[in-house]
Amino acid sequence: MAIGDSVAAHTSTLPARHYDLGISSTNEALASLSTSPQAWGQYSLQEPSSPPNLLSVAEPAALLSNLSHGVAEPPSRVRMDDTPNLAGAFNINRTNNVDTSWLTTSVAMFAGGEKDLGEQHPETLKSMLGPASSYQRHGRLKDAEKLELQVMKARKIVLGQEHPDTLRSMGNLATTFRDQGRWKEAEELYLQVIEASKRVLGQEHPDTLVSIDGLAKNLWYQKRWKEAEELALQVIEARKSALGEEHPTTLTNMHNLAIIFGDQGRWKEAEKLFLQVTEARKRVLGEEHPDTLMSMGNLATTFRDQGRWKEAEELQLQVIEAKKRVLGEEHPDTLMSMGNLALTFSDQGRWEEAEELYLQVIEASKRVLGQEHPDTLRSMNNLAITFGSQGRWEEAENLHVQVLEMRKKVLGQEHPDTLTSMANLAAVWKSQG
Repeated sequence: MAIGDSVAAHTSTLPARHYDLGISSTNEALASLSTSPQAWGQYSLQEPSSPPNLLSVAEPAALLSNLSHGVAEPPSRVRMDDTPNLAGAFNINRTNNVDTSWLTTSVAMFAGGEKDLGEQHPETLKSMLGPASSYQRHGRLKDAEKLELQVMKARKIVLGQEHPDTLRSMGNLATTFRDQGRWKEAEELYLQVIEASKRVLGQEHPDTLVSIDGLAKNLWYQKRWKEAEELALQVIEARKSALGEEHPTTLTNMHNLAIIFGDQGRWKEAEKLFLQVTEARKRVLGEEHPDTLMSMGNLATTFRDQGRWKEAEELQLQVIEAKKRVLGEEHPDTLMSMGNLALTFSDQGRWEEAEELYLQVIEASKRVLGQEHPDTLRSMNNLAITFGSQGRWEEAENLHVQVLEMRKKVLGQEHPDTLTSMANLAAVWKSQG
């Protein structure tokens, strides 16, 4: 596949249990959030990543805790693995900061291609995928959608409705719909891509499997676990047959299946599979590879979900220290793991420690990702829940209002994260009588 194309470009993982302490609230509010991914996950989902230097980004899902004060959302993304785009185009493994200089290059390539080759030339369309991917990674989903629609429509005209590049563009757009909580539109598009890919490429072609995996994540977001599990198993068997049991892509799909188990409360099955993936990744990728550390972090979440606080905390501290060495102290993945540790503190009523850690994560996220990035807002949401859990209602209310307004602006009125904030704010008002 050409560099710059992504099969399911948006690095997303089964909303690996994102930990946002503020996701659930009470009764009617909780019912209104029954379809919100944040209400069920704390793991980090992955999408099979090809280039070793391109990190998958996870999508948040929330742990239901302290329902009377709000629903908790995983701080940064706990992710399922998605196939990254722009293979080799940039490396974000920087100490203390995220290198986004590649975006300038991508935009320049796009502008230059449009000028020299024409706006519908295949190379111009390919160069547009870089900016689209960046928008998606930074939470600018409407901007990503606009570019992806443009690329998809042009490819249908220039290359044909079922050309592999056209189908990849359709898959990328489906993933952006999914990340906006537009699950029906995403499902319809994924199904179109899958059927066409089976005809054109074959049932077990990597692109077909990536689209099936994307549909599984879309089902997972909606808590349609049985359907998601069936598709995930189908992809795993095909990967094992084509690539082997310990190929990194096979392990990614196994990792995501473990998340599906965990979100159904099937802790022992999740734990067993996370252990298997972690050990295999240590052998194949190394003890401190980002994917290995992700599996360890999700295993720690499984411990936490079973109330095994000491084991969870020890493993989370180990992951944080390794990520600081490998990725840097303010890398988004490092901040995600710190947020997950804060959740572990909160679950034990260790409010001061949780608050201190959330404040660190929020300040770093504002510097690295920006004040309105979904990960920053997630951590602010969790801090507001920590305030509410201590009866600090005014502080909780002010912060929930702030998060709600920014989510409306950035994500839209009906995005699941926005609905979560509305429910959390309602829970604070209800708690004050």
